[in-house]
Amino acid sequence: MGVNKFNSEGYYDPTPYAAITNVIKGLKTEKNSVFKPLVYICSTYSGNIEINVKKARAFCRFALEMNRIPLAPHLLFPQFMNDDIPQERELAMFMNMVLLGKCNELWVFGNTISNGMAQEIERAKKRKQLIRYFNEKLQEVDSL
Repeated sequence: MGVNKFNSEGYYDPTPYAAITNVIKGLKTEKNSVFKPLVYICSTYSGNIEINVKKARAFCRFALEMNRIPLAPHLLFPQFMNDDIPQERELAMFMNMVLLGKCNELWVFGNTISNGMAQEIERAKKRKQLIRYFNEKLQEVDSL
């Protein structure tokens, strides 16, 4: 679902699609495999912060149960940075992009895409990183 059947030029390209899909299926069945991809958790933070933090924790737990290593900077950086200060928000977004570049996949959660999430999604697309979308019930969907 998170794998595109078309190449970067828009042409149907079944061979890479089949190969990547098989790898993903293999990862799902190998719960105890040594390789655990680093996954960037992308979900809303602003708004109702208390509820959004609880959701982000649940999303990280879900990724962990899917044999991934979750990375959710929006759970870490607010511990020592203030999102309401524009310079600190800009620095946090810069650091988010650096960390995103270290990840194997971007997992997008929820039904709403915030401005920060949109920036992360666009960066992952430019880097041709695997992007997977999940609804609030942790069910994979084609996109939000």
